[in-house]
Amino acid sequence: MSIEVLKDRIPDFAKDVRLNLTSMASDDTLAPQAKYGLFVACAIATRNSTVVTALEAVAAEHLSPAAMAAAKSAAAIMAMNNVYYRFVHLASNKDYATMPARLRMNVIANPGVDKADFELWSLAISAINGCGTCIDAHEKALKEAGVTAPAIQTAVRFAAIIESVAVAIEAAGFSL
Repeated sequence: MSIEVLKDRIPDFAKDVRLNLTSMASDDTLAPQAKYGLFVACAIATRNSTVVTALEAVAAEHLSPAAMAAAKSAAAIMAMNNVYYRFVHLASNKDYATMPARLRMNVIANPGVDKADFELWSLAISAINGCGTCIDAHEKALKEAGVTAPAIQTAVRFAAIIESVAVAIEAAGFSL
């Protein structure tokens, strides 16, 4: 499945989403590994099989097997971390913040790809999942790695577009 096929699945009521997907696909702000890893990681975070299938197929032409695995690892580990750290952040009882998480997350230290790319993917997923604690931690790591604010903003913009594609496709399937 291609971006064009994915665009065809977006209903007319979401024309802006279709236009944003087109602009995202042609955007060369990020290096190919960062960009296509974002496609995969964010698609998985949407939990929409149509979006996952399409963006994995597009990314497969640009990512090494190690980068593809790392993007999937980012989605999996952030699914866990975003739930846990969002709870810690939102709970009225601040004692939870002093407790060890006791969650294995070794992949963050050794993702198998450039650490900045993995952090960028983790930030974008955290934006989709709404975890402020993780957003802050990954944004800080990216700034320390020398990633620019425009690159960070692009990653989050891509996450927003990919999430909106999933919502539009799902909304088309609902009957009123």
